[in-house]
Amino acid sequence: MANNQYVRQHLDDFTRGRIIGKLEEGRSVTSVAAEFGIAHSIVSRLWRQFQTTATAIRGFSSGRPRGTTPADDQYIVLQARRNRRQTAGEIARHTTEATGRPISRFTVARRLHGGGLFARRPVRCVPLTPAHRIRRSLWCREHRNWRDNEWGRVLFTDESRFSLSSDSHRILIWSERGSRNHPSNIIERDRYGGRGVLV
Repeated sequence: MANNQYVRQHLDDFTRGRIIGKLEEGRSVTSVAAEFGIAHSIVSRLWRQFQTTATAIRGFSSGRPRGTTPADDQYIVLQARRNRRQTAGEIARHTTEATGRPISRFTVARRLHGGGLFARRPVRCVPLTPAHRIRRSLWCREHRNWRDNEWGRVLFTDESRFSLSSDSHRILIWSERGSRNHPSNIIERDRYGGRGVLV
């Protein structure tokens, strides 16, 4: 197989269409890249192009040089993984300080998307103390052998709390697709302050 740069330069429109078709079927970028023997970034870039322009036909480059090097791109992704709550502007500022070259937050966002990181709302959960965890684990062990007829005598109820105070939920984190419930993407948070209604 030729190297990735050669494949990228000679990726014909028919192959591009096949790649887009497989992604539309729900296949992951990684699996499609492996099947065609090309880099993950090439498939990811082609998919973003299709989602933006609704076409997979290769356009002509203006020849404008990239604002970042591959090492800069790795640094940007690493910064986001180390602190997922940083904004693109903060990462751009840190990268500019580290490299000595001005980099915009839009460039940072594009590089993070290329690295599989997207701005998403974190999952919120109620913080559990060690005692809570012990009691929950004990309850699970005590009931692990219950049969259907035993569970049939149990009434499960649920309640939802509606906060009467405002909460914008505008805190975003950088996360990969399919990692919503990963511990690094969860924010432990007590019930919202102020009045509320339990239903």
